[in-house]
Amino acid sequence: MTPAPAATKVARRQHDREIIALAVPAFGALVAEPLFVMADSAIVGHLGTAQLAGLGVASALLTTAVSVFVFLAYATTAAVARRVGAGDLQAAIRQGMDGIWLALLLGAAVIAVVLPTAPALVELFGASDTAAPYAITYLRISSLGIPAMLVVLASTGVLRGLQDTKTPLYVAVGGFVANGVLNVALVYGAGLGIAGSAWGTVIAQCAMAAVYLYVVIRGARRHGASLRPDAAGIRACAQAGAPLLVRTLSLRAILMIATAVAARLGDADVAAHQIILSLWSLLAFALDAIAIAGQAIIGRYLGANDAQGARDVCRRMVQWGIASGVVLGVLVVLARPLFIPLFSSDSVVQDAALPALVVVAISQPICGIVYVLDGVLMGAGDGPYLAWAMLATLAAFAPVALLVPTLGGGLTAVWAAMTLMMAVRMVTLWLRMRSGHWIVTGATR
Repeated sequence: MTPAPAATKVARRQHDREIIALAVPAFGALVAEPLFVMADSAIVGHLGTAQLAGLGVASALLTTAVSVFVFLAYATTAAVARRVGAGDLQAAIRQGMDGIWLALLLGAAVIAVVLPTAPALVELFGASDTAAPYAITYLRISSLGIPAMLVVLASTGVLRGLQDTKTPLYVAVGGFVANGVLNVALVYGAGLGIAGSAWGTVIAQCAMAAVYLYVVIRGARRHGASLRPDAAGIRACAQAGAPLLVRTLSLRAILMIATAVAARLGDADVAAHQIILSLWSLLAFALDAIAIAGQAIIGRYLGANDAQGARDVCRRMVQWGIASGVVLGVLVVLARPLFIPLFSSDSVVQDAALPALVVVAISQPICGIVYVLDGVLMGAGDGPYLAWAMLATLAAFAPVALLVPTLGGGLTAVWAAMTLMMAVRMVTLWLRMRSGHWIVTGATR
């Protein structure tokens, strides 16, 4: 039986309220993350083009080292939200603690790999002789903050699963402010250059992790959840996150290929690419706010055995994603003449970035659909499909991007290839959503 129009409107307003209540604070928290990189780019960019190019390579490597473990947030959000929907808060927080312990173990392992291999990694990315020393310095120092960054991811997942996106917003804003102040003080005040930027970010991330741990531990004690590491629970978290790790590694490989191709076009192009990538990340995180709401809401509906509610809220979030993408695309077109000079006064860098930004603007409605459906499937715990879909996307993107230097397409062609990549993702995710195979109810999938 088709719902009456009045009932449909009431349900839509309820979904809108749920989405807004979670997405608006999530938007602020998510936007703060790329603002860390953008603040570093703006501060370091005025030291010189070589320094900015070095930051571009190092930040791509560092972001990759952290973002491959974003499943610490995503898988934790879905698992905690399901248990919240089932009414078991103690089990929900216990699940989150397992994720935090896993984050600490993974962070220590990443430091052990990055510190000795930093020069080789920078060389692999094709950094020029002038940019490489700056990239190595920034990468080595910043890697010391990776455990804190991973704890932030896991703790954020716990709070999102508990339907709390306000606390992550407050912590992210505080961290961004601290990062900006520390960067200016250490780069220019203390005269440390690019090393000061790295140290400022490390200190800010450690402070954020400390605040998150305080909040989560307080919640665990209130609900009687154990704080001790549990080998079986940590292992289960790792197994649940493995498909999302494959998905994220494939996505990071795409971004690494794009940066490597841009680096081989020259210092001006990779510097312009860094500016555009910073904006693209900002736009992606803004759209991802709806996806974060989707993870929490979809997980809760499925945990409460409400399959129809999950379908309805998915449909509404897709509409939000498209509308948000259109608005962001228009804003990029209008703001691009003002945006680029904030990061570089080099006219060659500006000329390379301007046309590529038009391509980014056009792609935003596609991105809106992609991020929303990605969040829906993550909230449903549909990790294996997401892994296979992203591998297929990587296979489609890589040969196109690698042909850019040969065909002489320049930086605009690199971002046209990125738009093709997002279109492939949209198709694979849309097909899964229409199939309904992602809908599995219960406290666990």
